[in-house]
Amino acid sequence: MKRLILLTAVAALCITMTGCGALVMAGPGGALLYADAKGPAAALAYYGATATGSTKVGTASYNNILGILATGDASLDAAMRAGGITKLHHCDVQITNILGIIATYKLIAYGE
Repeated sequence: MKRLILLTAVAALCITMTGCGALVMAGPGGALLYADAKGPAAALAYYGATATGSTKVGTASYNNILGILATGDASLDAAMRAGGITKLHHCDVQITNILGIIATYKLIAYGE
């Protein structure tokens, strides 16, 4: 009986760590157990005015549960609206992932 419980626990852990949620939101560094990393946003399409400083900050995010359900708006437009930004300076991304079960993707916009 103990062996069956152990085998079931190991199988559940393996499925969780290799499930869609873990792979979709592994984030920078690819950590599957826990990740909370922040880095520059790559390949954003922005054609508006650019700022010389970053006096305002706006964030936008979405949550992902098991790679099955994702809700929220992490667009650049949403982040700029949240911070009252009209001229963009730069953007960062922060990704938090817990066991591939719950993950959060946050876009942080800086500008004027």
